Amino acid sequence: MCGIVGAVACTDIVSVLLQGLQRLEYRGYDSCGLAVHQGAPLDGTVPARGGLWCARSIARVADLAEQVHSLRAATGIAHTRWATHGAPTPANAHPQVSYGPAAEAAPRTPRVALVHNGIIENHAELREQLQARGYRFESQTDTEVIAHLIDSLYEGDLADAVLRAVRQLQGAYAIAVLHHDEPQRLVGARAGSPLVLGVGQAAGGQPSPLYLASDALALAGVTDQFVFLAEGDVVDLQLGRWRILDRQAVLQEATARPLKRVQLASQDVALGPYRHYMQKEIFEQPRALADTLEGVEGIVPELFDDHGQRSRAAWRVFDAIDRVLILACGTSHYAGCVARYWLEALAGVPTAVEIASEYRYRCSVADPRTLVVAISQSGETADTLAALRHAQTLGMHNTLAICNVATSALVRECELAYVTRAGVEIGVASTKAFTTQLAALFLLTLVLAQAKGRLTAPQQAHHLRALRHLPVALQGVLALEPQVIRWAEDFASKEHALFLGRGAHYPIALEGALKLKEISYIHAEGYPAGELKHGPLALVTSAMPVVAVAPNDALLDKLKSNLQEVRARGGVLYVLADADTRIASEDGVHVIRMPEHYGVLSPILHVVPLQLLAYHTACLRGTDVDKPRNLAKSVTVE
Repeated sequence: MCGIVGAVACTDIVSVLLQGLQRLEYRGYDSCGLAVHQGAPLDGTVPARGGLWCARSIARVADLAEQVHSLRAATGIAHTRWATHGAPTPANAHPQVSYGPAAEAAPRTPRVALVHNGIIENHAELREQLQARGYRFESQTDTEVIAHLIDSLYEGDLADAVLRAVRQLQGAYAIAVLHHDEPQRLVGARAGSPLVLGVGQAAGGQPSPLYLASDALALAGVTDQFVFLAEGDVVDLQLGRWRILDRQAVLQEATARPLKRVQLASQDVALGPYRHYMQKEIFEQPRALADTLEGVEGIVPELFDDHGQRSRAAWRVFDAIDRVLILACGTSHYAGCVARYWLEALAGVPTAVEIASEYRYRCSVADPRTLVVAISQSGETADTLAALRHAQTLGMHNTLAICNVATSALVRECELAYVTRAGVEIGVASTKAFTTQLAALFLLTLVLAQAKGRLTAPQQAHHLRALRHLPVALQGVLALEPQVIRWAEDFASKEHALFLGRGAHYPIALEGALKLKEISYIHAEGYPAGELKHGPLALVTSAMPVVAVAPNDALLDKLKSNLQEVRARGGVLYVLADADTRIASEDGVHVIRMPEHYGVLSPILHVVPLQLLAYHTACLRGTDVDKPRNLAKSVTVE
C-alpha cells in the first residue's frame, strides 16, 4: 500500500521523486522519505562528496520537499508509507538503511538504502539471524531486515545480493535498493506487490533516464513507456541500460517483458476547481460511466473478451458455466453484492459473493463450471489476487476481472476482462470506481441472461436504453447536492448512524455506511431494513440518524413498515425516495426525492447522494477527506 519511486539518470531527479511521491501519497501517508546517491555524476560533474544521503519525515510529502529544497542528485529512491510494522516515527520511516555489522567501524554514510512495500512474514527469524551476525536494528519495521540482509550478502554486485536476498524472503514485497559502492545503479524486485520500470527519453546524446515506481501514475508526464514486472522479477537499472532477471537469475528477453506505452495525462491527477479529489471524482461519474459504456452497441460475449483479442474465449467460457463466484474486498465487495441480485433475478444464475480475505482461508466446495469474477479498482489488491489464485488451484479456471487498470496483475491473470474507464481515482474512499463496476456487472448480467436464453430482444433494447441514459440521470442526482448538504449539517454533530435498504439496495446501505465511517469517522452501520426488529432497534434514539434508501420497487411497502418502526421509537429518518413513493417530509422525517425512477439500475443512482452525504459531513467535521486516518487507497498487503 506504500508508494515507491526511484530513478537513475544523468540529470537531477529529486523533483521527479518528490512529484512521484505526491501522486502516490494516496497509497500511504503516515511518513515519507528519500535517499539519493551523492556520488552519481550530475550534468557531467561529480559532487565533492559521495555516498548515500537520506531524509525522512513523519509529516506529508510537502514537508519532505521543504527539507530537501536545495538537494540535487542523479540517482535516488523515495517512499511514502502506510504503516504495517511499527508506528509512524522517524526511525520507522523509509528508506531503511544498513551501516553493516556493529563490529565494523561505523561508516559516515549508509552502505545500503532501501524502500519497501509489502509484508515480510519471516522477518522475526531473519532479524535473529542478522543480530547474531552483529547487525543492530534501529526500527520496528520488517523492511530494515531486508536492508541488513542485502548488506550481509553483498560481494561487489548489488543485483546479485538482491537476488540472493529475495530467495530468503517469505511474504510480499516490492523493493528498490541503492548501494554506497555503486553510484549509478538501482535494483528493484517484486513478489506480491506491484512494481513497474519506466524508460524515459534520451536527450542531448545522454543515456535514457530509467525509473521504478509502484504505480505508473507516479511517472505521469515523465514517461509513457513502461515494463510491468512479473511475479518474482528482479530488475537491474544502470545508466542507460536495464535488464530483468527472474528469481533463478535467468535473464528475461524483451519479448517476455515487453515495453508498453501507457498514456497517463497529467491533468488526470490535477485537482482543478474542486476542493478535494473525492468531490472531483463524485462529479466525474457521468463521464466515467459514459466512457465505461462507450462502444457497447449490443449484448455480446465479446464485451468481456478484452476487446476481442482473446480468440472468442468469452463465448466458450459463458457457455461452460452454471454459476458465478464473486471475489472482492471493501467497496468492490458491495458492488458484487448488488450484482448477485441482478444475476439471480435476470440471468437465473446462482451466485455467491465472498470477501476475498476470508475465502482463501476456509474449506469451500469447488465447481469447475463456475465463473470466478474478481473485482478490484487497482487490480493489485493482495487479498483479491490471492483469492483468485486459490480458486484457480481448486480447478476453477473460468475467470473474469472487472478492474479499472488495464495493465494490472488482476487483468493479466484472468482469462477474461472488462476494464472500466473510470480514470485515475485518487481519493481513498472509492466513488466513480464503484459505479463503473456496477455498470460492468450489469452488462455481465445481461450477457449471461442472453446466454441462458432469458433475454428477449425487446428486453435487451430496454436495458441498453437505460444504460445509455445513466450519465444524464446521474447529472440529475448530482443536482440534489444542496439538499444533501442540509442533511450533512445534521450529521456533522452525530457519532453514530444507521443505514437501511432492502433487496439490491441493502448493499447500497452498506456502501453508504462505509463511506460515512471512512472519511467522517462517524460510526455507521448498514442493515437490511427487515432486520431492524432483530436487534438494531435497540440502538435507535433521536440522537442516531437513520438513513433509508427507498426506491419504488416491490419491497417499498415492507420498507415503509420498517420506517414506522423507527419513528415509533423516536428515531429521526433521512429518506432517499423515488418521486412516487408517497413518503412525505414531516417532523422527524427528512425526504430527498430522486429525479426519476430508475428501475433495476436504481442502485447506481441511489448511491451517489450517500457519497455526497459522507463527503459534506466530513468537510463539516474538518477531517482529511482524501487521506482518512489509518487508511490507504491500493491495499497491496494482506
